[in-house]
Amino acid sequence: MANVGTLPMEDRKVSLREVAEFADNLEPFSDNLREQILAPRPRKVAPIYTISELAEMCSLTRQQIQYLVTRDDASLPTGTLNGNGRSRTFTLPEVRAWVKMASDVYQTRLGNEDGNFKGKVLTTAQLKGGSAKTTTTVCLAQALTLLGRNVLLIDLDPQASASELCGLYAEKEISGEDTVLPYIYDHNIEGGLSGKVQSTYWDGLDIIPGHTFLYGAEFLLPARQKTVQGYRFWAVLRQGLEPLRSQYDYILIDTSPSLSYMNLNALLAADALVMPMIPENLDFISSLAFWRLFSDVAEDFLPYEEDKVYEFISILLSKVDYGKTSSAPVVRQWAQSAYGRWLDPFEIPSSSVMSGGALSFSTALDVVSTHSTAKSLQRVRQPMMQYARWLDDMFVKSWKESA
Repeated sequence: MANVGTLPMEDRKVSLREVAEFADNLEPFSDNLREQILAPRPRKVAPIYTISELAEMCSLTRQQIQYLVTRDDASLPTGTLNGNGRSRTFTLPEVRAWVKMASDVYQTRLGNEDGNFKGKVLTTAQLKGGSAKTTTTVCLAQALTLLGRNVLLIDLDPQASASELCGLYAEKEISGEDTVLPYIYDHNIEGGLSGKVQSTYWDGLDIIPGHTFLYGAEFLLPARQKTVQGYRFWAVLRQGLEPLRSQYDYILIDTSPSLSYMNLNALLAADALVMPMIPENLDFISSLAFWRLFSDVAEDFLPYEEDKVYEFISILLSKVDYGKTSSAPVVRQWAQSAYGRWLDPFEIPSSSVMSGGALSFSTALDVVSTHSTAKSLQRVRQPMMQYARWLDDMFVKSWKESA
């Protein structure tokens, strides 16, 4: 082995201009790599559902589904007959129509002419990266659409990972103009935030995407706070979302792993907060630091937000390792002691399947039942659907009380 002391000393100085040139030179490499990763499926498509899956989502039996689709006066989607005509499959829009029309899911007043309905805003937040925050947000959005809900996802993370999971090629198809940023700069832009909404490959799920330019808000918001009298930097997004609340049952906001000015806007715009947390030592400590930091920062504008109330705060254990050497049992006890009723009885298991190349741009709900990994991913998909139903039940209670 060579003696480290004999290695030649290099000049490693790098100027800012060289960093910029390096980034420019990396772009073709990044584009080629991205194309290779996405090569098997450059465009995401929603899964096709079996009659058994549809029956489960509607709390019906296969026989009931078969009867309803063969009635002469059938008003429900009939799906597609396959093979010998015995099996029937359904698209995502067809499944959502069934859920709305044939299940016992509470029908919200979305779209009613009275104009009094307000969808709920749910923000996911976490200081530590790698906590499955983004995948949890997108999976939750998908799961809520499978309950018949119309969902808008807002990506506030400059990394735009949620946008990628929603099938948008972030660096090619999104610019800073497509994000919430133009509204942050000018509240009077035509269409407000409504003009930034895009549809996705997943029926019932729209998005306002993210982009690296979102960092610009971190300079603008504090500058205006200092120069504009009566300006409330933490309430800008809440104001922009207000018109959208009559158009969606849920607005989910995915934040970056920080407590930035934009993230503070997301936290103050929310009706409820979700914090995904991996039950490991450092992740738990980081989660505690988040609440301390949030409290310290919020102290400055607390006098203006005395009436602010979250319908609930939910700590969701994610990427849980159930192996014999896992720290999960110990950290779970710590979390129970620290968070009490905030810690909900749902856990999303870890899955090595999702980190594979072919599925790296997918979620557990993207995978069709015929895929070789479907059975493995069911252990992730099932608790996520249960969690979505629980969240929906919580908000349904609120909707009923305000009806």
